[in-house]
Amino acid sequence: MEKQKLRRLTMAALCGAVAFVLMYFSFSVPVLSPFAEFDLSALPELIGGFILGPVGAIEIITVKIVLKLLFKGSSSLLTGELINFILSLAHVMPALYYYRKHRTKKGAAIGLALGTVSCVVVSVFANIYVTFPIFIWLYGMNWDQIISMCTAVNPWITSIPTMVAFSIVPFNLLARSVTSLLALLLYKKLSVPIKKLIQKQEEM
Repeated sequence: MEKQKLRRLTMAALCGAVAFVLMYFSFSVPVLSPFAEFDLSALPELIGGFILGPVGAIEIITVKIVLKLLFKGSSSLLTGELINFILSLAHVMPALYYYRKHRTKKGAAIGLALGTVSCVVVSVFANIYVTFPIFIWLYGMNWDQIISMCTAVNPWITSIPTMVAFSIVPFNLLARSVTSLLALLLYKKLSVPIKKLIQKQEEM
């Protein structure tokens, strides 16, 4: 039992490290958000979670966040890292739990779709009630300034509701959909060598 736990932790640490490295290859989508950047760090969380289960997924996300804090620090009093953790859970957990009950490609696709929708919904509340209010407090801003920054890149954004409709929702929907699609395409190809590696470790 202890060996299984150690192997899971080792694999989770490796997946978390890959997720952290992928955070460096990020890019902005200005027309959707002047604040957030898109990266593929959720990909190892999904694939690793499918292999290691929910506990392993939490460990992968935790490792990614801890490495980010160690090497890059935080510019938002840990708010960004907390939101990252929450959104990762909102994306990964519905996908994993559905797939565990429906272990088919269709089950994986539906699970990933559920995870994407869950993450988009959570992102709305997390940004409106946590992220932006803390940024406003931290940097002495107000909502009008936040909206103005969004309007500068997207003239359709003129209020909080339009920011939700034309920034928060489409950005997170795009980011999570792309990651989910890649996870669906790559899972079987990557899971085989990873499972063989785990099996070899068990035989040692």
